[in-house]
Amino acid sequence: VQLQAFGGGLVQAGGSLRLSCAASGRTFVRAWFRQAPGKEREFVAGISWNGNTYYPDSVKGRFTISRDNAKNTVYLQMNSLKPEETAVYYCAARRFTAVLTTTPEDYDSWGQGTQVTVSS
Repeated sequence: VQLQAFGGGLVQAGGSLRLSCAASGRTFVRAWFRQAPGKEREFVAGISWNGNTYYPDSVKGRFTISRDNAKNTVYLQMNSLKPEETAVYYCAARRFTAVLTTTPEDYDSWGQGTQVTVSS
């Protein structure tokens, strides 16, 4: 399955952005990761087929992941963004299992990434 991410850009600290990721086929688990220069890829949010979500403490309460199964699309609403959250944001999917994990290696499909830059 192919994933295509949209919605990155430049925003001031405290601002909001909404990312979207369209898939060409059915997936069970969808997630967002981010990677800043010189850092490891970091889990940001995940959602299972039935709508269960998981967030790390660093974004909990500010980020919201949602999905439209009919459109094979997931969204990431990011509020109160911080400069340290500047990174390339990647959407990812698990096609063969419904287990939501935070490990990048568990995901079999990846989008091309979209740059999010938060200015101070």
